[in-house]
Amino acid sequence: MTIPEMLSQSGILTILGMGVVFSFLIILIVFMKLVAFMVKAFGWDKEEAVENPAAPTVGSGQDQAVIAAIAAAVNDRD
Repeated sequence: MTIPEMLSQSGILTILGMGVVFSFLIILIVFMKLVAFMVKAFGWDKEEAVENPAAPTVGSGQDQAVIAAIAAAVNDRD
């Protein structure tokens, strides 16, 4: 096999490999667009508000003591 034949085969192989990669990327982009469209169409991107009545309120009980300690420490720096 001569050098020009090897170069032509390597060029064909390079173009073929790049074509496979770019075609896969195009398929991947199309698939991602399709998934994004389906998510919006079915409303899966909406977050539902969940109320948790058992959760403690902010600033109650021991939290107020911690907040007071932090405030005293910050004010005491001066």
